[in-house]
Amino acid sequence: MRILIVGGGVLGTMHAWTAVERGHEVVQLEREAEARGASVRNFGLVWVGGRAAGAELATAVRARRLWERIGERVPGLGFRDNGSLTLVRTEAELAVAREVAASPDAARGFKLLDAAETRELNPALRGDFLGALWCDRDAAVEPRTAQPALRAALTASGRYTWRPGREVRTLTSTGVVDDHGERHEGDVVLFCTGAWLGGLVREVAGELPVRRVRLQMAQTEPLGEPLTTSVADADSFRYYPAYRGPALDGLNSGQPQGEIPAGHAMQLLMVQRLDGSLTIGDTHEYTQPFGFDVDEDPYGHLAEVAGALLGRPLPRIRRRWAGVYAQATDAGAIVHRERLSDNAFLVTGPGGRGMTCSPAIAEDTAAELGL
Repeated sequence: MRILIVGGGVLGTMHAWTAVERGHEVVQLEREAEARGASVRNFGLVWVGGRAAGAELATAVRARRLWERIGERVPGLGFRDNGSLTLVRTEAELAVAREVAASPDAARGFKLLDAAETRELNPALRGDFLGALWCDRDAAVEPRTAQPALRAALTASGRYTWRPGREVRTLTSTGVVDDHGERHEGDVVLFCTGAWLGGLVREVAGELPVRRVRLQMAQTEPLGEPLTTSVADADSFRYYPAYRGPALDGLNSGQPQGEIPAGHAMQLLMVQRLDGSLTIGDTHEYTQPFGFDVDEDPYGHLAEVAGALLGRPLPRIRRRWAGVYAQATDAGAIVHRERLSDNAFLVTGPGGRGMTCSPAIAEDTAAELGL
């Protein structure tokens, strides 16, 4: 079959990868010269540890296996099996980590480490903390290079064409028409347009059970030594469903977040890039319209927390940015997938799971459509 994919982010590109792997011909259209949305404005985390038990966790575990297999074939992904440490600095935070580590959920590979074990696993962490929740299933890729690397591998198949700078304006019974007036014919059209929910998407789909979420992040100068794992602070317990339980209730009531992290719905996540720099974040903003600028207070908070865990000042921040992702709002939904017409489907709204789960989401789409 000939499949048209509208959207050049990681979700669209993974749908292209899955289709080509199944023997189909793919044309991928992107309105920008290169993907510029949430697919490159993220941590590159393949984050299994925080996922909700059930379908979401199963999807993340399956996606983790797929990322590893694809990474073996596409070195430009920068896939690494580095795991994650969620550091705890108070007894209330330690109680959450202890409760989670004692749960019978082996799919995540949780283990509670004391401070010495934590520093042995990640010697760059020389700050003051009681220990950490270790998740050996977490991994990382390079978000700025992942899509180009995947496209290069797809092009080598001879069944893939990349068409950037093409905004799709019309959906027809046999394909799409772009803003250059060019028709692209295909048996199936997949819209993987991320947080772009206006224009043609709104015209053909109307209002969707999807919200937009804005975040702030940054990248530092090189750390000067390896950060051998991804790192989170205990505020991440408050934002991921895997950690819910009596101990988290106690943390929320007895140790509420400060004004800045609470006001910006913050956690610290920190991942080292292949060049030695650190990606740090993040905030969450849900009320639109979003501002056009970034707020400096969260960056000060992130630098303070990261420095406390590292035991020295955070390297100088050299890039700051905001990003917006689309999040399905239906209870329990991993992604919003719907038929737009006889030959067209929309797949959007993975939320913060996009980088983690996109390979498995693409497999599920292919199975649902019989591709």
